[in-house]
This record gives sequence, C-alpha cells and structure tokens, in this order.
Amino acid sequence: MNKAISEGLVLMPVPFSAGLNQWSRENGTPGSASYAGQANAAFVPSDQDFGGCLELEKTETTQKLRYMGETPLQPGLYLRVTTRIKAVAGNLPAVRIAAWAGRANGSNVADVPQAASSVTLTSYGKVIEISAIIGSGDRRGVDMVWGVEPTFAHIGLDLTGANGGVVRIDNFVVEDITSAFIEDRLNSVDVRDYGAVGNGVTNDSAAFQAADTAAQGRTVIVSKGVYRLTSNVTFNNRVLFQGTLSMPSNVRLACTRNYDLDTYTSAFGSELEGFRRGLQALFYYSDHVTFDLSGRTVNLTESIDVAALAGLSSFSQRRLISNGQLNAASSSSWNDSTSSSVATYSTNAPDRLTNVANVANIAVGSLVTGTGVGREVYVKDKNVGAGTITLSQPLWAAAGTRTYGFRRFKYMLDFSGFDNLARFEITDVEFQCNGRASGINLATAGLIFRVADCVFSAPAARGITSTGAGCAGMIVDQCQFLSNEQAMPSQDRTTIALNANVNDCKIRDNRIVRFAHFAVLAGTGCLILGNHFFQGDDQTDGVRMAGLVMTQTNCKHVIANNYIDNCFIEWSNEHDPEPGQNNEFSFGALTVSGNLFFASNIAPSFRFLVIKPRGPGHFINGLSVTGNIFRLASGTVDRVEKVDTSNANLDFSKTRNLLFEANTYNAVTQMTISPVMISHTQTSAATTWLIDGGAYMPFNGWARNVQSIVLEGEPKTASNAGRADMPYVEVEQGGSKDKINLKWPVAVRGKAHVTLRCDNPL
Repeated sequence: MNKAISEGLVLMPVPFSAGLNQWSRENGTPGSASYAGQANAAFVPSDQDFGGCLELEKTETTQKLRYMGETPLQPGLYLRVTTRIKAVAGNLPAVRIAAWAGRANGSNVADVPQAASSVTLTSYGKVIEISAIIGSGDRRGVDMVWGVEPTFAHIGLDLTGANGGVVRIDNFVVEDITSAFIEDRLNSVDVRDYGAVGNGVTNDSAAFQAADTAAQGRTVIVSKGVYRLTSNVTFNNRVLFQGTLSMPSNVRLACTRNYDLDTYTSAFGSELEGFRRGLQALFYYSDHVTFDLSGRTVNLTESIDVAALAGLSSFSQRRLISNGQLNAASSSSWNDSTSSSVATYSTNAPDRLTNVANVANIAVGSLVTGTGVGREVYVKDKNVGAGTITLSQPLWAAAGTRTYGFRRFKYMLDFSGFDNLARFEITDVEFQCNGRASGINLATAGLIFRVADCVFSAPAARGITSTGAGCAGMIVDQCQFLSNEQAMPSQDRTTIALNANVNDCKIRDNRIVRFAHFAVLAGTGCLILGNHFFQGDDQTDGVRMAGLVMTQTNCKHVIANNYIDNCFIEWSNEHDPEPGQNNEFSFGALTVSGNLFFASNIAPSFRFLVIKPRGPGHFINGLSVTGNIFRLASGTVDRVEKVDTSNANLDFSKTRNLLFEANTYNAVTQMTISPVMISHTQTSAATTWLIDGGAYMPFNGWARNVQSIVLEGEPKTASNAGRADMPYVEVEQGGSKDKINLKWPVAVRGKAHVTLRCDNPL
C-alpha cells in the first residue's frame, strides 16, 4: 500500500539546490522567514558525503529547519521522514526530526507531538542518519501520533544544545510506509489510524466513528487494546474486534453489518456481556430485526431485566432473538423472593388488595397465594403510599381481611419492566433453566409476543409467565417444555409451563412433559391445537392433575387435535370475584374436537373433562365435544366427564346447545352421548314407557328434550291388536330427571328408537 503511487500524493520536499527560500527558519507556514540570504546558512553543491547539501550554523536555542511546502497527511497514512547529518565544526549539537501539524484551514494542531527524539552528534565528519515516523494511529514505532485532525505537515528538523556548531544536512526523504503497519489490508481500516488510543481510559468514540465513516464498505479493524467508548457508536460497515470495549451500561454499540452474538462477544470479551449489549442494541435499530445468537451458549448468572437494559418502557416494532442457548449458571441471584402480608379484599374493587401491610416489601410480579385465590394471580402493580396492590386477576372467594403469600420468581429474560411491548419474538432458543430459574416473564401489556421452536428445560417454577396483559395474542408454536419435576408424583408438582391472562392466544404443536399444569388460561378466544401434553407418573392408580385449566366461563376456546396424555381439561371460573351466576354468560363457547385423550395407571374415578363451578347457578350454554378418542392403556374409567361439585353444581335445567357425539371410547365403562338414540323394547303393554338415557347424559345432566321417536314395527295391545297411535313425551323424569316417558292413549307393547338430548338446542 503506497498512496504516493495509488493516489498520486506528492510527499517529497524539494532539494536544497532548489533554493533556500523554500526552507523556513520558523514553522514553514506561509509568510514565515526563510534561510535565503541568512549568514548562518549556505548551499554546498559538492559535499563528499552528500553531494548538494545545506550547511547550517546553530545560532538559536532551538534552531528550526522546516520545508515550506505542505506534505499531505490522511487518516491511515504513515510517513517516514529521513535525512543524514554530520558535524563539521564548533560545538556538537543534538538533532531531531520535527514537523509542524496543520489543519485544513491552515491553523496549527498544537496538542499533538511536533518533534521526535533527539540524537546527539558525537564527532566531526561522522554521517548520522536520523528518521521519524508520523501517522494518525498510536502504533508501535510511530514517533509522532497525530490522529485524524492534521491534514498536512511542514517537515524538517531541530538542532538543540550548545550554539556555535556547524553541521551539514542532506536532502530530506519522505516515504509512505503505511504497509508496514497495515500489512495488506486494502479492504479494511483500523480505528487506531483514526486516533483511537485503546488504553481503557481515553474516550475513543470519535475515532471509532471516524474510522467507520472512512471505511465506505471496507471492514473496520479494532486492533488489540481496551477502548473506552463513552457515547453511542454505530458501525455501518463490518467490524472485526481484536481488542475489547469498555462502555457505560447506558451507552450502546450497534454493529449493523455483523449483528450477532459472536461479534458482541468479541467486542466485550465475554458471551454474557456480549449478549446483554447485543440485546440492548436490538431495540435501537431501524434496519435490523434479528439478534442472532450464532448458535452459542450464554451462561446467565442473574435475571436480565430487558426493559432496564434497553432503557425503554414501551416498544412496538417487530424484534427477534434467535439461534442459541441461554443457560442458568449456578448463582444465588436465582433464589425466589418471598413475603407474606395481611391485606383486605372487596368484590367492589376486584383487582385490588387494600390495607396491605409492608407493601414495600412485596415485589411486583409476585405470585399471590392464599385462601380464595385462583391459580396464576400475580401482583401487577403496587402503590406504597396508598398501601394497595393491583392484581392480574380477581380473587374468587377472598372477601375480607386475611394473610396472603407473595413469591417472586426469577426469570432468565424478564420483560415485565415494559409498560407495553408488542411484536417481540424468540425462536430457536433453548432456555436451560437447570431447576434454578424460570424462563420468560412477559411485559405488563402488549400484543403478539411470539415464542417458536424453543425448548424450556427444567424451569424452577414457570416456563412462560404473564403477570399482566403482555400475553394478548401470544403465539407459542412448536416448543418443548420439559419439567424439572418429572420424577415426582403428579399431585406434588408445582411448576407450570405457561399462563395467559387475556385473549386470542395461539398455542400450537408444542410438547409438554410432566408439569403440574400445561397452561392456565384466563383469557378467551384461544386456539389450542396439535399439542402433546402429558403429566403421568409412576404411581399405581395415581392422581392426575389438570393439563389445561380455563378460568373463564364463556371462554371461546377451540381445543383441537391435541394429545392429552394422563391429565385432563379443567373448566372453572376461579377468577370471578362473584362466582355465582348473576345474569352473565355461563359455561359455554368451547369446542373440544379431534383430540386423543389417553391415560394409564389411574383410578376408575378419573375424568378427562371436568367443569368446576366456583359458585351456584351456572349452566352449560354452548359446548361441542366431537370426534375425540378416549383411550385407556390399562384398566377402565367409569366415564370421561364430570362436574366437580366441591363448590357448586351446574343448573341442568338451563343446559343449551351441548353436543357430545362421534367420539370413540376404549376402556370407558359408560359412553357419553348427546343427542343419544335409545332403543327401548317394551315387553308388556303399558300406557307409559320409561326411556332411560341418563347414563349417557353429559355431566350426568337431565333428559331435557326428545329429538325424535321412531317405532320399529307396529305397537300392539295385550290382545295383540295393532295400534297406529302416536305417543307424546314427558321429559325430565325420575329423581335425577334423566329419563323420559312415552305416553300412549292405550296400553301397548313394542320397540321404539328415541333420541334424547340433555339440552335445549336453540
């Protein structure tokens, strides 16, 4: 690399033979005094060692010699200035290469070194070669580091020491030796060439930006050293880190052309800090949406507060973390924080606890536990001055004053500091929780948080948590959730794969292994499709827990094509502050279709579908259970569905639009069907035929309607006379109201096919 050749730079000063008016006895600037006509200077045309040369007597403390022409300088250009000198008479002076640094406007850059080291002449007639290198970067061998501000130099030398000595000076040689420092980097620039120091103290931010500006498509090299950056730096060109960076936590590095974990790891000297800085930068790009973890593992020693890291409270543009593993390393920072407090709850303020003792000690985001508290209720916010806590969901049976527990889980990625975060995505990332940490905590609010093709291994408490409304429209696709409690009996487990508080989640094609629950859904309008969630254990006749928990009555969910293995669906209203029916939508708007329900090693009392009303008066209005397979690997179950009457039963007089048909039952003692066709044979003549379809009625409901009556053959009297009468029906007969009567005008016998319903279909 030689810019004298490649760019036609004129570096060489004119020889002394061209006239001493070209050489200044001051700084070389325009108008400065020259050596032309001076008594102490003369051109010697035929010196035996130099040929033509300058003979100069030292008459000043610092005798200056400067070329009055301008030698050009550029960032990344390194010039070696060389001359030869010998003493011929008088006192022996010291000599050094010197130069005046000039800006483009002609002013002096006074704060850069303008002279090299001195060499003392020791004898007469001995030729000494002196040289010095001038350049922009602080590199080994550079005598005068000028940075990027000077654009030209008046080169020359200084004589110092005693006056009265006479020396002869050969013509100066200026040569481009940039290649000695930059090797063959025609496609790169180095930050040191633009003034970076790399001592860990000096602010090199301006030098980094200058190097990037000059690169114009070339790679920026950050050579060895520790570079302190105290302001935001953006590389619009590719960057290669050989050295490392030191930056305040609120200062950002943006590597726009190689935005990945490898680059940030190199920049900061560790994968953890590289991950933190790369994640921080993700929120400040306009042309990058993906932070690539480069397939690397990042060992986290504490929860990452993403909002604090980004310095933002709201963000609503699509951003993505992808392709790597986050590993929870051993650290006491993962320990949950717990507290308890006395507080008051009123259904008039269903999302609030008041008169909370020691509210300052309760962490926002804590799980709330206590009598009358449903599952997955969290502290959404708190007001220390008012002594109140805002809850993520109402409490169903907690009116009055009592003691509550609060437990704050620690998450590998905690987004709860965002008031709003929309369209954030995480794909192809393994959360290796190791039983120490939980996975992801969502923002307080926000739309379409997406997690896809991820693995949550051994979360300490939760895989994905929503403590507010950051789960609106959440998408969880093709993930694996592997419990840390797989060896435990099902009923002893406490971990939950995920929860949601608001509507429209899409939970599809996931695999979930042995949690207490797969999902607790408090929102509505969710699609739960194609998942395999299994929660069995090694116990004989073991207890089974709910895999899917729905906490709203009118849920609007579709549960389809799932493999529901050794667990059940529980439908409740445990987040209703007044759980009794009060002219509101009751249990309805649920489709359960095309699922495979499977269980093994269970008691006959087990059920696959459980409705658990928390208060009286509720009923079913809109439930479709169709096309499912219910199968036992061993033993049998009595039936597949039930009402958990621990708190209340359903009102079967109001059942409407309940369809339970086209299901397959294997090792199920009693099938559940509605509408169900009962074939009844009346062997003795009677005016009342009692049709018993109660065992088939879903949830042991009532026989509310007769959809059809088809007689097989002619009914006959006791005397064997045929009759053409049409019977009428009486529904809701018997003590359980699960039978109907066919009423005839005369006593007859025969066979009838009667289709009963447990509901009013309209």
